[in-house]
Amino acid sequence: MYTIELKEEALLPRERLLDLGAEQLSNQELLAILLRTGTKKRPVLEVSTHILGSLDSLADFRSLSLQELQKIKGIGQVKSIEIKAMLELANRINKAEYSKQERIMSSERLAKKMMMELGDKKQEHLVAIYLDTQNRIIEQKTIFIGTVRRSIAEPREILHYACKNMATSVIIVHNHPSGSPTPSENDLNFTEKIKRSCDTIGIVCLDHIIVGKNDYYSFREETDVL
Repeated sequence: MYTIELKEEALLPRERLLDLGAEQLSNQELLAILLRTGTKKRPVLEVSTHILGSLDSLADFRSLSLQELQKIKGIGQVKSIEIKAMLELANRINKAEYSKQERIMSSERLAKKMMMELGDKKQEHLVAIYLDTQNRIIEQKTIFIGTVRRSIAEPREILHYACKNMATSVIIVHNHPSGSPTPSENDLNFTEKIKRSCDTIGIVCLDHIIVGKNDYYSFREETDVL
């Protein structure tokens, strides 16, 4: 008798996951499991390789709309919906790692979290993070989403929820849709304005962080405004 030894690459992605664990699979294999089937002309692994090859990076999946996903050969409406659902679930899992009981210990760590949430947004979002005396998050609230007529929130909108939450400090975060976190003159003026407003009612403005796609700017780290 003799046995035929199959090469590792010949095993189906699901079988390899069962045998080796998900962490050992390639991006192509993981995507193939989600796609389940290929096309009439291409097996599923070839389709997944083609899809990933059409992207500049794996992270680009996050910003693709349902319509953009469906334009990729091999992804129809049903598969695009499944992929978007998977991406959103993964995003929520990442967010869940930062529970409300976590203490904010550094601008860098918070900025990385907010880059995941805001880095790909096409409009400017301003978020206020309200903290207690132990620097634990009481509430994270989107105060403002940019429009044609307005591009920044007013301190009264931010401080309304600070008082409502009985917060002792607040951190302001907003994104630059351009991808660059370099502050503008308006950003500096706003930071000085919110600092004065916080001082007036006895709330500490710990930081104002601007996030881009892959980098951030902290007024506390870079200036003496706060």
